[in-house]
Amino acid sequence: MDLGLMLLSQELQLIEIISLLFAQRPGLNMESEKGTTSMEIEKGQSGANRVSSALKPNFEPLKAHEISNGQVQFRKVSVPPHRYTPLKKAWMEIYSPVYEQMKVDIRMNLKGRKVELKTRSDTPDISNLQKSADFVHAFMLGFDVIDAVALLRLDELYVESFEIKDVKTLRGEHLSRAIGRLSGKGGKTKFAIENSTKTRIVIADTKIHILGSFANIKIARDSLCSLILGSPAGKVYSKLRAVTSRLAERF
Repeated sequence: MDLGLMLLSQELQLIEIISLLFAQRPGLNMESEKGTTSMEIEKGQSGANRVSSALKPNFEPLKAHEISNGQVQFRKVSVPPHRYTPLKKAWMEIYSPVYEQMKVDIRMNLKGRKVELKTRSDTPDISNLQKSADFVHAFMLGFDVIDAVALLRLDELYVESFEIKDVKTLRGEHLSRAIGRLSGKGGKTKFAIENSTKTRIVIADTKIHILGSFANIKIARDSLCSLILGSPAGKVYSKLRAVTSRLAERF
């Protein structure tokens, strides 16, 4: 009897173990199913990302007339009386690069004595209008067309203007002597500063205009200010040579 009870208890234990094993198997299956579904979701998400990246819109750059909602942009440059005749003579040299290269309309308003500039539908860049206006303005200040046209081709160039009285208050013969020192005999001093600093200088009565890059304009302006303050030309030349040699080493 004791043996029979022992066998029965062992059989019951085996049945419980087997039932526990069968009870755990469905859970394992559920976990494996969860893993497969999560992998499928990740695959689906990556596929959706690929589709969304493939469907991204590709916008072309806006044209000049589209930036301003199709509105035409204008610039007007006044013509001083003493530049009216030179403008007539050099009109085609001014007109050709502005109209053909920059794709900007240009005309002379005889009644208002102003050069008017206007964008076109085929103007490639809105900045071309301002470049053209700067080019015409530089010519009105007294620069040659050959020098002023560099404003259309190079972005780092600009014109800086100042008066002799901004540096030192001079009157009468003192002012005349200062202007003479700036130019030199036959324009020698002015040309020396221009060639060494790679700038162009216009001396119009008491106003001085410099065309060039930022660093070069600074060197030319310092030399001109030294001459206005009374420095002899020889001293300015030696200082220019030192500065230009340092610039050459830097670049």
